[in-house]
Amino acid sequence: MRKFFKEFKAFISKGNVLDLAVGVCMGTAFNAIVNSLVKSIIMPLICAIFGAASVSELAFTLNGTEIPYGVFLQAIIDFLLIAFSLFVVLKIVMGAKGYTTKLVKDKPTKAEKKELKEMGVDMKNRKVVLEETKKLRESKVVVTAPKPTSEQLLESILEELKKSNAPKTKETKKEEKEEVSE
Repeated sequence: MRKFFKEFKAFISKGNVLDLAVGVCMGTAFNAIVNSLVKSIIMPLICAIFGAASVSELAFTLNGTEIPYGVFLQAIIDFLLIAFSLFVVLKIVMGAKGYTTKLVKDKPTKAEKKELKEMGVDMKNRKVVLEETKKLRESKVVVTAPKPTSEQLLESILEELKKSNAPKTKETKKEEKEEVSE
């Protein structure tokens, strides 16, 4: 039983569970904002267009049966507004996240700071530091040779095999001795 509660405590204190709890709380708060936006601002504008006190009160009668299409229309409007609001909020959050990630990525490391100081860069001027860090990183970019294709590798292997299986002449023996002496 003790192990069970220990595992439960570990589960509850994991980051994912806490993130989920924060997300639910934020979602509840955001829901209140969206509901207020819909009920206080957007619905009165729509009602002014349709001439009814509320969209959900809209209905028509067919063979003596009232069909309240306004309730369905209200659900569609609520869904679209919530989806649009979430889209805007996520767009803002993701944009800010990308911006902060870019700032962190551009920051010079300790080694780069040391090198910039040795170069005489004014470390108090953030813009200059970021520009010089970018230049420093670009100057250290290593260009690698393109990887050989499988055909090229096979050709080079065949050449080496031919060389090793070929009968040794005086010239090849002389070349081997020179290679060993170097």
